[in-house]
Amino acid sequence: MLRTIFLLLCVLCIPTGCVAQSGTIKKETETQSSPAMESVDAQKKQVEFQPLSTFVRRIFEDRNGNFWFGTNGDGVFRYDGKGLSQFSVDEGFEGLAVRGIVQDKDGKLWFGTERGLTKYDGKDFTHFTKTDGLAHNDIWALMIDREGIIWIGTYEGVNRFDGKKFTSFELPESVVDPNRGVSSTRIVHTIMQDSTGKMWFGSNSGAHIYDGKSLSNLSEKDGLCDNNVNDMLEDNDGNIWFATHYKGVCRYDGKSFTNFGEKEGVTGTEVWSLYKDQAGGIWFPVENSGMYCFDGKSFIKYDAEQGLVSNAIQCALEDSEGRMWLGGYKGLFRIEDKSVVRVGKNGPWE
Repeated sequence: MLRTIFLLLCVLCIPTGCVAQSGTIKKETETQSSPAMESVDAQKKQVEFQPLSTFVRRIFEDRNGNFWFGTNGDGVFRYDGKGLSQFSVDEGFEGLAVRGIVQDKDGKLWFGTERGLTKYDGKDFTHFTKTDGLAHNDIWALMIDREGIIWIGTYEGVNRFDGKKFTSFELPESVVDPNRGVSSTRIVHTIMQDSTGKMWFGSNSGAHIYDGKSLSNLSEKDGLCDNNVNDMLEDNDGNIWFATHYKGVCRYDGKSFTNFGEKEGVTGTEVWSLYKDQAGGIWFPVENSGMYCFDGKSFIKYDAEQGLVSNAIQCALEDSEGRMWLGGYKGLFRIEDKSVVRVGKNGPWE
């Protein structure tokens, strides 16, 4: 399902860490109503509901408490606690598909899109493209390291950006994945920096690790569950988790890999992202299966039974109030007291 949506759109644990604490829920005034009236009201609410976007692929909360929702065709939305604003081509944002959102030490926001790199200083947008030295306008990964350098993974390789100049960072060529809508021998899907300062790059040939002097590689030959790495994350114990495109999730302790599948309660194979909550729980969505959280002992699952109406979630965020947000096909969702609430343009935001 997700591959189909992706192909169409990209062209243009409980205090242990897996259950988010609920925010304030506004209670409706109790009134007497007949079943017929309730039915009409329900139908009216259903008609009036407007999803934030067909596909939300990135969620970010900035230091001022503003929420940013990057979509796969509608640019980016911002919710500031009072109202919702949309920034797209007409508003000077340029990009339509937002694949990365980060904030630098000065408070500026950076967005990686299919049309280049965009900076937002709180008032204006500034765009950077191939003409400025970017390897390719089609950006798939974005992160800021501990030195403040912006790393950009594109369709044609990796750049480092110090705010003034783009510098190429060479990686070995990979292979084209014919089953994906967008693929190349140099595409990088994810970039991360571990607690020791090493840089990790996920591609179609596993993970490349840069220790500041040389590159090494982890792939299927070393025990990695799948060479097609979509995301990576370091947990609180120093283990590296891998979200892969064809063989689910696995964890690396520095010596060996542990694969998680049906035996552990995880069904499905296509995993696009990983997220660590404040308590150390590891969250990841599996296409056509649901959203999982590993609390260190077992996996907790959120799916249609809890109210998750999408079978293609792609991202997660725990906000400053401890609420867990999910984004993907059919828009935006929030977990409240073990249930999943769908959030549209009119909320509910609380």
